[in-house]
Amino acid sequence: MGLEKHHSMETLNVLGEALEPCSCEPMTGWYRDGFCHSDKSDLGKHIICCVLTKSFLTYSKAQGNDLSTPMPQYGFAGLKPGDHWCLCASRWKQAYEDGMAPAVRLNATNIKALETIGIEPLMQHAHKEN
Repeated sequence: MGLEKHHSMETLNVLGEALEPCSCEPMTGWYRDGFCHSDKSDLGKHIICCVLTKSFLTYSKAQGNDLSTPMPQYGFAGLKPGDHWCLCASRWKQAYEDGMAPAVRLNATNIKALETIGIEPLMQHAHKEN
């Protein structure tokens, strides 16, 4: 099944450029294709590419979204600090409002994120690429 089946190859990031992959190790994205793509069935809008930290993973677990515990029955190995992950736009916004937002890879964050979050908070939390 090709990527074209799920989304347009011309999907843009929040910088108005071609959307880059977020992560393939671990494999992320609504379609588990490495990209922060979304569709109408993705109610959470998993479109913000984040660089996870221990403090964010602890915060997320406390909010009822445990991303760090492995769940082999779902093929989920659990996430660790340093992993890149497509996070729900509303979850990132909540973390931002609580002062706990993880860094964002702008080049891999879907332009649709701007419907939920302004560009300024995303820019403030831009991950410094190596």
